[in-house]
Amino acid sequence: MGNVREVRIARRTGFCYGVREAIDKAKAAAAAGKRTHTLGQVVHNEGVIAALQAQGIETVDSLAEVREGAAVVIRAHGVRPDVLRLAEERGLDVIDGTCTWVTQEQHEITRLVEDGYVIVLLGTPRHPEVVGLLGFAPDAIVVDEEEGWERIPRRKKMALLSQSTQPPWKFEKLAAFMVGRCHELKIVNTVCPVTIHRQQDTVEAAREVDLMLVVGGRSSANTKELTRLCGIVGTRAVQIESEEDLTDASVFGDAAVVGVTGGTSTPIEDLRSVAERVLRLAGTPAAAARAAEMANAALAAAATPAGRTTSLPGPQVAVAR
Repeated sequence: MGNVREVRIARRTGFCYGVREAIDKAKAAAAAGKRTHTLGQVVHNEGVIAALQAQGIETVDSLAEVREGAAVVIRAHGVRPDVLRLAEERGLDVIDGTCTWVTQEQHEITRLVEDGYVIVLLGTPRHPEVVGLLGFAPDAIVVDEEEGWERIPRRKKMALLSQSTQPPWKFEKLAAFMVGRCHELKIVNTVCPVTIHRQQDTVEAAREVDLMLVVGGRSSANTKELTRLCGIVGTRAVQIESEEDLTDASVFGDAAVVGVTGGTSTPIEDLRSVAERVLRLAGTPAAAARAAEMANAALAAAATPAGRTTSLPGPQVAVAR
């Protein structure tokens, strides 16, 4: 047996609003008897994708794979406007699951282009959200890591926006850098508030535990950032994709209290499953014997009736926003 006597789940976890709504729309279409597809993975979580496939919801990489009259769900990341036009021309039933925050970004970037601003977009190249935004501003300059910022040209009028899941600190640092690149700088903070709140709650949890488990896709930028933030506050963090990654109790060392948080694509049920696995694998004898009960209590402590954060079948759980 191990030393873990308690597991705590960070507040404001589970699916973000945009992901939840896109999944809800796909499920509603399938339940209505429509042949339903999502354009790209609606969420970067293999378990969720498998569950959707079991309900007849297929993931496609292009509109060419969708038959005329079938439903196609646009995921929360959004798409280029020409993709929407093509879908309508092909007679597809377009269900727009674009996150309202991303839609706001699209409107902002369109207005700025019309006003003559040179657009600088902080984001990960080839990320679906960035690809979609470039459809509204094809000449935008996309930058990511700091070493690439020097290639931003000097222009009279420039505007700075961000991919919604970029770290707030990086956006602020880039904004300060760009002050010296232009005469007129328009800064539109398009970092999603959910991303900011999740990071705040993860840091708060990390300060009170001996070890943090960060649950999310290995390629997920917002999950990686949560892991990085835990390290900054001095708490060791281990990033995993699911409970199945936890097979060796030695990873917990002498940790007595373990924290669990997750990226925006991680269902809150997954965090409960991870909590139970931790207690069974590395808990004290007393904790291991009550693993399921303690995992449920940890979830209840993090979740409130303020708003649902998951679309998965079964009891719906909510979390404070």
